[in-house]
Amino acid sequence: MYKLYWNPGMANLAPHMALEAIGVPYELIRVDTGAGEQHNEAYRRLNPTGRIPTLVHDDQPLFETAAILLHLADRHPEAALMPAPGTRDRALAYQWLIHLTNTVQATYLAYYYPERQVADPALAGSVRQAAETRLGEMFDLLEQALDGREWMVGEGPTIVDLMLLMMIRWGRNFARPPRSLPNLGVLAARIAALPPVRRAFEQEGLAQPWY
Repeated sequence: MYKLYWNPGMANLAPHMALEAIGVPYELIRVDTGAGEQHNEAYRRLNPTGRIPTLVHDDQPLFETAAILLHLADRHPEAALMPAPGTRDRALAYQWLIHLTNTVQATYLAYYYPERQVADPALAGSVRQAAETRLGEMFDLLEQALDGREWMVGEGPTIVDLMLLMMIRWGRNFARPPRSLPNLGVLAARIAALPPVRRAFEQEGLAQPWY
């Protein structure tokens, strides 16, 4: 059985949605980051970065959200969470997934934890403002990529869409939230309406509006 170490609304949300979509048994193990449980020795043995999430399967821990998503998609091809290997859509899925984790998610770290980016705490506000501006530009690119498409890649929902919904959610309080862009807003609503996605949000106790 899979074990997913999580905290509400954090980067575990996309793997959580994937597990629900796959439909296999799994256990949720909460790590209370507010209480600093991610720094406990037991958790650090699983994930030396002290970040959320971690997936454990057959006693093998795996961290990094994109890696977890790819692993789940590969182990459960029947769930069709990735296009077929070797196809154009598969290549594009890799592109957008890596873009979301390396570029968009990395910039969210500067937005939510600006104090980690500077030696002078007085500059944290400026860092956060700049991060929100950069994220807006990134979502403009994703908006353009969705022109004429129902999903980011392929003909149905994939792990890329799950990751994107999580990124859209994290920007829900921006001055110009991602959901306000026409294509992204429609896509977010489409993904959030899927029963496995709704179950994951509800299990994490996340209040509306989800994104």
